[in-house]
Order: sequence, then structure tokens, then C-alpha cells
Amino acid sequence: MNPEYQRYHPKWYRRRTPIFWWLDKLAYVKFISREMTSVFVAYAALVFLVQVWTIGRGAVAYQAFQDWLASPVVIGVHSAVLAIVLFHSVTWLSLAPQALVVKLGKRRVPDSLVRLAHYGAWILASVVVIWFFTRA
Repeated sequence: MNPEYQRYHPKWYRRRTPIFWWLDKLAYVKFISREMTSVFVAYAALVFLVQVWTIGRGAVAYQAFQDWLASPVVIGVHSAVLAIVLFHSVTWLSLAPQALVVKLGKRRVPDSLVRLAHYGAWILASVVVIWFFTRA
């Protein structure tokens, strides 16, 4: 062994990527925006779970939670959350034709028809939920 020998480790070339790389293209901005809205979808689900949990704790706990939901600040925040979740839903459903290829026989169903079917199912589910809760 040669005592003067040192192992040579080449330094790989890596282009520096700026933190806001996604601002270069509109498609990237839409993608990152939709991904960031997932946090608000999780928040909406968490609020729903807390509401169900307070129902199990009794009428007093549920009324306190309803009073908190009725405060003007919470209504404003939840209005913004609704808009963000609607944006998430619309952009998510717009991706359906790319994630789901439907074929009838050997022919592919057009993307617009797949997209319309998903929006139709979303509207139908919303109408059923609204009907259920307004009926009670």
C-alpha cells in the first residue's frame, strides 16, 4: 500500500434548484396549489370529526362547538376554506381523464365525457347530502 494514496471521490455536478422553481410554468403553479390545498381538505375533515366527537360527548359539548362555529371569525375562515376545498375538488376532478382510461370495446371514451361523468356524480352526491340534511 502506498501511504501517499488518497481515495478520489468525484464531486457530482448538481444544478442548483431555486426554492420557487414551480413559479416558472402555470401548470406547475396549478399542481403545487392543488397539493397545498390538501392541508385545507384535511382541516375540513378534522372539523367534521371533532363535530362527530362532540355529539358523542353530549348536548352541552355539542352546543359549545356549535357556538364556536357560529363566531364571525370562524365563519370567515371556513368561508375561505370552502373556496379552497372547492378549488381542490375542481382541479382534482379535472385530472380524472388522465388517471382513468375508460374503454368501450376497443374505443376510448373521450376525456370530456369522463370529466362530465365525474362532475355529474359530484353534483348528484351533493344534492343527495343537501336533501338529506334539509329534510331532517
